[in-house]
Amino acid sequence: MIANFVYKLYNDGMSLQNILSSVRRAITEHDMIKDGDRIVVGLSGGKDSLLLLKALATYRIFSPQKFELFAVTVDMGLGADFSELQRFCKETDVEYRIEHTDIAEIIFDVRKEKNPCSLCSKMRRGALNSCVLDMGCNKLALGHNADDLSETLLLSLLYEGRLSTFAPVSYMDRTGVTLIRPLVYTFEKDIIAETRDMPILHNPCPANHATQREYMKNLIKSICKDVPIARDRIHSAITHPERNNLWSIKTPK
Repeated sequence: MIANFVYKLYNDGMSLQNILSSVRRAITEHDMIKDGDRIVVGLSGGKDSLLLLKALATYRIFSPQKFELFAVTVDMGLGADFSELQRFCKETDVEYRIEHTDIAEIIFDVRKEKNPCSLCSKMRRGALNSCVLDMGCNKLALGHNADDLSETLLLSLLYEGRLSTFAPVSYMDRTGVTLIRPLVYTFEKDIIAETRDMPILHNPCPANHATQREYMKNLIKSICKDVPIARDRIHSAITHPERNNLWSIKTPK
């Protein structure tokens, strides 16, 4: 099975090599993976998580660090079919688990949330963390990409008045789980190009495409019509060590 997987990876061509280069850069620069790590990929079935699993499964073969890889899908209770994800994980030689929950019922039927994304994210993250611990793993890998990084910055700025975004690596004190995001240097356009033939799961969430994040995504697209380099410049302002210099007020002596 592994031999067939390697053969398919070899024939995927330059696009996957470019993505692996960006993933390797993130892992190396932020020391994401160490020898003996047991890593769970949060596999939602979207393009980002599918590509992340494929990239890490490939990186695992050639990585200087020896680590184990698993995948977990949180079933929110919306009637999704995960059979294609099961097949994909089998092809990539990754142990797969489906965690059944009642998140959708709690959010939409019980609480009737008008803006459900924040609570949903917390509940799904909690379910993933529980799986990580139950499986004897120590790290959780999520598929947030370079575009997500910029969108989160704008969300924080415009809705919260803060200059903040997520970190490539975060240690969660309450659980002891380390969260890693190996796609922080990988842009969505490259992910889309590489995942055309992957079993992308249709998002059954009623709030899909009607969120603040979707608004930020469209806002950046609109800005890029007038300033084509805007997306790269926003990302660079966050990640480049010489450009991430936020003004701080010093207390006078």
